[in-house]
Amino acid sequence: MKYFYLILLFALTLISCKKDSKTDEGDVAFIGGELINPTVNYVIISKGKEVLDTVTLNKKNRFNYKISHMEPGLYKFHHGVEYQMILLEPNDSLMLRLNTMEFDESLVFTGKGARKNNYLINLFLNSEVEEKAILGFSQLPAKDFESKLDSIRDSKLRKLKRFSGKLTLSDLFIELVEANINYDYYLSKEVYPFVNYTNTEREILEGLPEGFYDFREKLNYNDDNLKDYFPYYSFLKHHFENVALAEHFKHSTDSVFDKKSLEFSLIKLNLIDSLLTDESIKNSLLIGTAIEFISNNKDVDSYDAMLISYTSKSTNSGQKNYVEKIVKALKGLKAGNPLPDIKVFDVNDNELNLRRVTNKKPSVVFFWSQANLMHLKECHNKVKELKTKYPEISFIGVNANNENKELWLKTLEKYGLSAEKEYLFKFPKEANQALAIYPINKVIIINKKGLIENAHTNMFSINFEEELLGVLNQ
Repeated sequence: MKYFYLILLFALTLISCKKDSKTDEGDVAFIGGELINPTVNYVIISKGKEVLDTVTLNKKNRFNYKISHMEPGLYKFHHGVEYQMILLEPNDSLMLRLNTMEFDESLVFTGKGARKNNYLINLFLNSEVEEKAILGFSQLPAKDFESKLDSIRDSKLRKLKRFSGKLTLSDLFIELVEANINYDYYLSKEVYPFVNYTNTEREILEGLPEGFYDFREKLNYNDDNLKDYFPYYSFLKHHFENVALAEHFKHSTDSVFDKKSLEFSLIKLNLIDSLLTDESIKNSLLIGTAIEFISNNKDVDSYDAMLISYTSKSTNSGQKNYVEKIVKALKGLKAGNPLPDIKVFDVNDNELNLRRVTNKKPSVVFFWSQANLMHLKECHNKVKELKTKYPEISFIGVNANNENKELWLKTLEKYGLSAEKEYLFKFPKEANQALAIYPINKVIIINKKGLIENAHTNMFSINFEEELLGVLNQ
């Protein structure tokens, strides 16, 4: 009965919007639903780069939207900083329900088109669970690793065959599921040299069995149907990382992967530029490579070379402008500088300056988001451990991209997080840019003078505690 209201609403909408004989709306689909704990009062529906509409939630946090002249394929449902892909085909009438505090995990579909979308979201969630198991047997020799990986893929393909035998499914759905299964498989092979810790990356790459990467011969680098599909994009990102590293080893004496290597990142940019023609995919991979390099590298003198190479290849002026601003921000975050002038709220709704929150005491500023619950839990667990070891240091948590104070406080309460030294940005977009918060696990260390010691570190790195001791011994 809990979906009765929505079902009735869609039925009435379908009747009232019945095609007029004088109006040709082409193929039509409907999407609607209910959000629990919304972070903003609207949702955004888009396809590819095109935003179709911004739909306001009603007083009961529900919405409905009709897509006329629709093209079958993947559509994106945005809410706040989070999103999920939805497969829509002609005559679908899809309803969703989710709790923003567990966005993907709580997402459920009903209505026409629900079964295929529930299948896809479950495939996505199961893949996240499988990642831990795969990481475990990634320490095995390559042939044993490949055998276990083959077994997982075969099991998924058999499940798809059983599912397709019960229903009439479109070719597009089958293509998406097979792509999900295959690109997850390919991705695991691409990251194997990076997550196997038995040897260096060079030794692993040189010791792979013949045919380990045969699947590369059939790759489509410009698949228009998959360009917005996360498994495809994730695969391409790591594929170019792997191929660039192998090329880098040909020209260097390095044995291990170094994210800070300018030469490696420039090779990666060149490979992306030479092999991709689809501008959307190409630009996304280019900006990802540029941001990853400048976020991991403290050598600000190397930023300009990266920026020149990146801007010469990207065709997205907005993204190029963003990277230029990030570079400028990072140059301003040099060791010895104070934090930028950033406004935050504490749990009592007091407006403060982040620069003053450290109170001229050795501090660690870390960031988290509801969009990454795993990191939210892991970083706070790590901070709890570090607080015990280093009571002289102040650990300052900032919710990086949420504008909803009530949801922020609910999240702190739900996960049992201490409200002391927890803050919320007043202007998240501007703050993220000024502090160059990418990736979300970025951490800033402040010394006792209130000045930046390191603006680009990670509390999970093996050298992090050495950095803390260094600050305490100043």
